[in-house]
Parts: sequence; C-alpha cells; structure tokens
Amino acid sequence: MADTVAHATWQRHRRAAVLHRIERLRHVAWVLDAFGRLPGTRLRFGLDSIIGLAPVAGDAVTAMISLYIVIEAARLGLPRHKFGRMLANVAIETAVGTVPLLGDIFDTFWKANLRNVAIIDTHIAEAQRRGWASADPSRR
Repeated sequence: MADTVAHATWQRHRRAAVLHRIERLRHVAWVLDAFGRLPGTRLRFGLDSIIGLAPVAGDAVTAMISLYIVIEAARLGLPRHKFGRMLANVAIETAVGTVPLLGDIFDTFWKANLRNVAIIDTHIAEAQRRGWASADPSRR
C-alpha cells in the first residue's frame, strides 16, 4: 500500500515537472517569436526577428536557442517524426533567415518556435488523454 502511494506521489511530481518544463518552453518561444507588437496592427514579432538583423551571427544565435526547444522536446520523449518536423521548422527558419531583410520578414511570419511548442503541446495533450504513459521518456 505504501509503495502504491509513494509511486502515485512520484508520478504527480513528475507530471508537474514536465508541465513546468513545457511552460518554460512556451515562454522562450513567445519571447523569440511574439513578445512585441507593431503599433496599430495585429502583427507580432520577437527577439528572433530583431537578433536576426545581425548578418550570419544573429541567425546562428537564434538557431541555437531554437534548438534548445527541440532538444527539450527530445528529453520529453516526443517521437522521431515529431522531432523531425521540429528540426525542419528550425532549418527552414534558419535557411531563409540568412537572406538579408527578406529572411527577417520571413522570421516574423514563420514563427518556428511557436510552431514547435504547438507540436509539444499536442503530443502532451494526447499523452494526457492516454494516461501519460506515452509521454514518459524513461519508458523508451
């Protein structure tokens, strides 16, 4: 009986930790892709668009930060096909982002980090409906 209670407590703690990590990823994605708004419009932009103005180095820095979100997704146990989609989002944003000015405009609309967090959110929501077993990276 005590083992069952201890296991249930541990599982609740683990789920809370996973949800906390996802919330942190949401915040990072929001800062990178949507923290600012063009006055008088609904157009949002983030640090990704601003840092990306610096040729080559800016895109490299934002790609590394974007890869942090992808790495965390892998740690959360996302399957390979979702991981691949996330890598593709970052690769597209980085490749197009290297084109001066046009790439910065593209970054404003593509929002790879918010797309990637949406992939994580969808996976975790599916895992919650199935009882969390598929979201547990220790089971892989």
